[in-house]
Parts: sequence; structure tokens; C-alpha cells
Amino acid sequence: MGEMDAIDERILRELRRDGRLSNLGLAERVGLSPSATLRRVQELERRGVIRGFRAVVDPAQVGRGFVVYVTVALSDHSKAAQRGFEGVMARSAEVAECHTVAGTFDYLLRVEARDLGAYKLFHDDVLGTIPTVRAITSVIVMESPKDERA
Repeated sequence: MGEMDAIDERILRELRRDGRLSNLGLAERVGLSPSATLRRVQELERRGVIRGFRAVVDPAQVGRGFVVYVTVALSDHSKAAQRGFEGVMARSAEVAECHTVAGTFDYLLRVEARDLGAYKLFHDDVLGTIPTVRAITSVIVMESPKDERA
């Protein structure tokens, strides 16, 4: 993979701020011609540095404003148990993120639900029915003074 230079870093910084920025606008902000900017963006995409563009949606506006970080410890660490758990998480609409982590628990989830009642249903009817789940800890987000995903 090629090295990134200061211009590539500026391109990425500007696109993180505004992914809908036109190529012309991006070129003006980074100080390149539009054709050179387009070539660099395409190369960053080809190399997998830019993995895609998306809309950042306000979870509260779509009925998912109750955010909980959940740690999950499994009782069985076999590949089959891990893949089984990950499959359930992949199919669960409430799970916005699922991370395998090292430490005292095995997974860290970001769960978005309508409210506490909806989260409790997920907790009981999804997490609570997976036989290999040994422990669940829920941390309810009260406010997010900094969230770079937004």
C-alpha cells in the first residue's frame, strides 16, 4: 500500500467533515486541480483507505435514541460459539456495532433502541436466549458531548 502524504490526509479530513462535498469544493479546500483531486480520491478508494460514503442519521429522529453500550462474556470460547453469537448480533436490528475485544469480557456492543422498554426486550429476548452468554453488563448513555460518528 502506498504512503499517504499531507494532501491525502487533508482530503480525508475534509471528506470526514462533509462526505457530500463536491469534487470541485474538495479541490478548492485542498489546493489541487479538480482532476488531480479526483484521481487521489479514486486511488484512496481503490486502496481501501476510503471504504465508502454514508448518511449519518440522528438515531433519535428514527426511533433509536436510547443508546446502550453492552459488554458480553461468553461461557464457551469455541469458534462455533463465537460465530453463533456474532450471527445473532448481525441479524439484530438494535445492534449498531459489535466488537470482539480482549479483556474481562468478549464483546462490546453499541445498541440503539426506542426506549428502555425496547432495550429490555432486546436484552431478555435476544441476549438472554443465547445459551453461551455468561454475563451481560449494560451502560446507558446519558449524553454524548463528543461523537465523531455524527
